[in-house]
Amino acid sequence: MSTDVHGMIECRPMARLWGEDDEDAVWHAAIDLFLLDIGNAYDALACLFGVRNGFGFHPLAEGRGLPADASDGLRDTFQAWGDPSDAHGTTWVGWAELEAADWDGTDASGRLSRKSVAGAGSPWAPVWDVMRTLAGVHGSSYVRLVVWFD
Repeated sequence: MSTDVHGMIECRPMARLWGEDDEDAVWHAAIDLFLLDIGNAYDALACLFGVRNGFGFHPLAEGRGLPADASDGLRDTFQAWGDPSDAHGTTWVGWAELEAADWDGTDASGRLSRKSVAGAGSPWAPVWDVMRTLAGVHGSSYVRLVVWFD
């Protein structure tokens, strides 16, 4: 049985301008991963989120759940996708974390690097391009990727 990734990139545009405590500084849904056609390469899912991690990667963002402050758009998409009990591995990672990540880190065998399976030359490149662009406008701390798996 295959594992597919679902999710959305979110940003928090008003937080950079008015501060995180401002009532308008909420998260907004930016783009659904479906539109970026990233596929389901298990080595990438393993190194990023710990899903299907027979590779022995130390995942960047494993099992954090749905953010408590998730945007209405993301919550609507998550609920429309199906029963929340059908999803597993729900988690999120911020752009600032991705910028600081060790992209040269390898799997247990030392043959696969995070960069080779999920870096700029991988199917994940469009995701990183969108997140990088949004971070340039709104700030690295105010862009994140939220994912779940079936």
